[in-house]
Amino acid sequence: MSEKEKKTDRRIIRSKIALREALLSLMAQKPFASISITEIVECANYNRGTFYANYESKEALLDEITSELIHKLLQSFRAPYEHVEVFRIDELPANSVMIFEHIFEHAALYTVLLQSDVLPNLKEKMFIALKQISQEELLYSDNGIDQELLSIYSIHALVGLVFHWIESGFKHSSSYMQDQLVKIINWRPTVARTVVVRGTDA
Repeated sequence: MSEKEKKTDRRIIRSKIALREALLSLMAQKPFASISITEIVECANYNRGTFYANYESKEALLDEITSELIHKLLQSFRAPYEHVEVFRIDELPANSVMIFEHIFEHAALYTVLLQSDVLPNLKEKMFIALKQISQEELLYSDNGIDQELLSIYSIHALVGLVFHWIESGFKHSSSYMQDQLVKIINWRPTVARTVVVRGTDA
């Protein structure tokens, strides 16, 4: 690659980073639906020509941000089992669970997205991506349970736990969340005490 091409690449990288940061800054202040490309380029201190040289729309810019985020999320999900042939869930060490480390590393971004009008779309993308790799990469022995239903149940629980943690303002440390998730996964209650609520007499 020539020196000129390297300089061009660096300019493209700088402009894309600036545009992404500008969009996220605006999303922290107002709904994505009401943000204009003019506002994005003004915030980034670039012009519309630079924007359209990189993205065809603000949706394309947002999609690049969320796609990269989900790619990193999937990497963190795979971390406990990607180097083993047999994944022993009952022997899973808490420190091998990397998904909470990923979330905390990108806490500012997740917090902005959580408060945005794009959250439902993000959650759906996360769920679909996690469900797909869990079904394709984790094969369980036949125990009479519908594997698709099991995957749906598990991923909904995981995504719900993750977003509860974000909504709490990261009340607990990532290591605490790792430890709790492993305990929840391995907890198999067979008995629960009931609390009988008796109505008062009319």
